[in-house]
Amino acid sequence: MSTILLVEDDPDIRHLVSYKLGKSGLTVVAVPDGVAALREVRANPPDLVLLDVRMPRMSGIEVCRELRSGPLPDVPIIMLTARSRPQDLEQGYAAGATDYIVKPFSPRDLLERVEVALARVAG
Repeated sequence: MSTILLVEDDPDIRHLVSYKLGKSGLTVVAVPDGVAALREVRANPPDLVLLDVRMPRMSGIEVCRELRSGPLPDVPIIMLTARSRPQDLEQGYAAGATDYIVKPFSPRDLLERVEVALARVAG
């Protein structure tokens, strides 16, 4: 069973995503910010990270860069964001994101993209 680290400061989105992915058999560990995410990754490395871009204390872009340069160089990281301008996507991919999902998103689409990213890693 794969473990997903969900980093999202909005409690409603955190609950919705946790519920949807959990129903599909994935284990979801949800944290509210980037500082908590880095702490969690060091304690329990996940199989995939879902990462909000705009968060207090530390942006998703900063967290992504930190994960890529340290503990998770190869784990899929999917950015979740309301920012959809081309330069926002470029910034996310430049930081090391594997995929980029713009809010609002369909929970079904999110699940499919998580499954595709996990399948790629599994080979």
